[in-house]
Amino acid sequence: MTRTPERSAPGTAHGTAGKAVGPSAGPVRRVRHPDHTTAPWIFVVPALVVYGVVVLYPSLAGVMYAFTDWSGIGGFSFTGLDNFRALLDDSRALESVSNTLLLTIAVVIVQNGVGLLLALGVHTNIRSRALLRLIFFAPAVVSPVMVAILWKYVYNPDNGAGLNGVLGAIGLGGLRQDWLGDPSLALWSVAAMVVWQYAGYSMVVFLAGLQGVPAELHEAARIDGAGSWQRFRHVTWPLLAPALTINLMLSTIGGLKLFDQVYAATNGGPGTSSETLSTVLYKEAFVYGKFGYSTAVALVLALFVAAVSLVQLHHLRAREVTA
Repeated sequence: MTRTPERSAPGTAHGTAGKAVGPSAGPVRRVRHPDHTTAPWIFVVPALVVYGVVVLYPSLAGVMYAFTDWSGIGGFSFTGLDNFRALLDDSRALESVSNTLLLTIAVVIVQNGVGLLLALGVHTNIRSRALLRLIFFAPAVVSPVMVAILWKYVYNPDNGAGLNGVLGAIGLGGLRQDWLGDPSLALWSVAAMVVWQYAGYSMVVFLAGLQGVPAELHEAARIDGAGSWQRFRHVTWPLLAPALTINLMLSTIGGLKLFDQVYAATNGGPGTSSETLSTVLYKEAFVYGKFGYSTAVALVLALFVAAVSLVQLHHLRAREVTA
């Protein structure tokens, strides 16, 4: 009688499907992978070094120089709060504060109002909406100095040139003015220039907010009998709160530190009628050589902008929650 060989079950010592692991197989070796958690910092360090050298160090040095009599060259001595006392007694600087606030208020109100109207106008199904968006936004990417030079031609005081020529051509010659040479008009002429340049930027932000409003809400309000104004007031406007926050913050900060357009268009004139804090600190540093005093003005401006921005942000964020 011949014996039939026994088949080995899979996983046994004699099986071919696997090998049993017993106590004699030895300890299991764990493969250690290299730690890559600190590697990204290697790429961040160069940027941090550049930021520290270009931004942090000059900012901290400026705070120190605000308490000195440094002239920009050579040594200096600490003068305590003398620069800030001189700032309070400087009539030109105090007038620039008033001009800065008036300019900021005008820019914030008109720029955002025009930007909202433009956004509502291009947020429709008209065929030219893409072209209109491009046209309205284009000035925002132009250099502020180039815009100021362009508008100096628009504000040409000659009766037959620029805006005065257009007014004369349409029968409104009595409204022709020396737009940048009249102390009562120079500041508002600069404000109109700034609004023209950045209203399209505000339009883009509002347009993004409008595109985030669900169409179902408008449809439901329309079914309930709400008109266009009621739908805007009770549906669209509350949901535009985040976009309004962004636009008000950007336009307020930009207005408070406005320099390029003012300096290129009027140089703060005529007289001091369009002088702003930014032009004052520039002239004190690079025209009169009072770097210590100018850095004190810059420090006051920076603290003022920060305080206004924080208060504004607090109230606007609270409005977003209630809206």
